[in-house]
Amino acid sequence: MSKRNIPAAEITAAVKRLAIESNYFLGEDVIAAISEFKELEASPAARALLDQLLDNAGIAAEGQVPLCQDTGFAVVFADIGAEVCIEGNLQAAIEEGVRQGYQEGYLRKSIVRDPLRRENTGDNTPPIVWIEVVPGDKLTLYFEPKGGGSENMSRVTVLKPADGRGGVIDFVVDRIRQSGGNPCPPVVVGVGIGGTFDKCAQIAKRALLRDIGTRNPDPYYAEMELEILDRVNKLGVGPMGLGGSTTALDVFIQAYPCHIASLPCAVNVQCHSARHKKAVL
Repeated sequence: MSKRNIPAAEITAAVKRLAIESNYFLGEDVIAAISEFKELEASPAARALLDQLLDNAGIAAEGQVPLCQDTGFAVVFADIGAEVCIEGNLQAAIEEGVRQGYQEGYLRKSIVRDPLRRENTGDNTPPIVWIEVVPGDKLTLYFEPKGGGSENMSRVTVLKPADGRGGVIDFVVDRIRQSGGNPCPPVVVGVGIGGTFDKCAQIAKRALLRDIGTRNPDPYYAEMELEILDRVNKLGVGPMGLGGSTTALDVFIQAYPCHIASLPCAVNVQCHSARHKKAVL
């Protein structure tokens, strides 16, 4: 079977565009969700804050400026069709796209070269790149800028299998309770269940690529998402941690097979600027 060639330059151009667009334009699903929650919100202060978030999104889109000063760690999920051949180095092509996007889009450079010596790389590279081989002849790129405030509130644990469904729910809800206003709520909550210590964290982050209001195709997990969302919104944290019933816009669960002796669980918290865009090459 012949391969479909994709030049590295096309990948760089796509990543550059996604870096800029994801930081300028909040998804219509997020805007709609904030608007819907505002109508249900009983707290006048919380409603005012939700209005400000909508105003902020409008100003950013109209002026083509960043939604937030924290334009994030560049996280890229690259789903490569098995019939695709990359003409060049995929990692280097993505990195160059990040470099160009953050420079030309006037996006803040937030990445330090070494975690302890803290020298800024100056161009927001290197990105985090997750590569997965899938059927077909397309390359799908998902760009997810991940801000430091929300990422800092994320956690991974390994529960006992006997903790089960209830243990997972309690862990997620307690994590959002402890996070308070730090991740700039209303948040979007990505939950990874299963795999290994590292895999559950990766799928929790990937879960955040879903549109607000979409449910897990498995009814068991779909029901669990709504139960967690209800419990989180009863915590009273509210927008920006100032109280109210809108603490989270949605909860997304992704599960993966795991070892008989363990139950890994990760919570990846996303702020109200739930930024992500995709391109199909």
